[in-house]
Amino acid sequence: MRVMVLVKATDDSEKGFVPTPENMEAMEEMGKFNEELRKAGILRAADGLTPSSQGKRIAFDGSNRTVTDGPFAETRELVAGFWLWDVKDMDEAVAWVKRCPNPMPGPSEIEIRPLYEMADLLPEPDAGRRGNR
Repeated sequence: MRVMVLVKATDDSEKGFVPTPENMEAMEEMGKFNEELRKAGILRAADGLTPSSQGKRIAFDGSNRTVTDGPFAETRELVAGFWLWDVKDMDEAVAWVKRCPNPMPGPSEIEIRPLYEMADLLPEPDAGRRGNR
């Protein structure tokens, strides 16, 4: 099962990364955690995102496109970083997140979302024949 593990943004992450001894210690700790994920064969990708002030949003309405420059409101709804993991089930993903160092200096939140697999998007093999028996 593939899951996207989303590190939610905070006011601190929206200020941008400023190297300090505390930040560098936290980065080392996170590096060790990422190495554990690699050794376990779970980690597929991981990265941090720059603050939303450096981003853009494109809104779609039919054929119209509207571009909005960041920063974006509602910091708690933004994403500051992510992992892509391959785990056996959601329980394993939760267990790994519980082992994760706090990704932010203060309170923070991590969200786990399963990715769709191709089988989830295809119609059932017998779906078209059910009413024809």
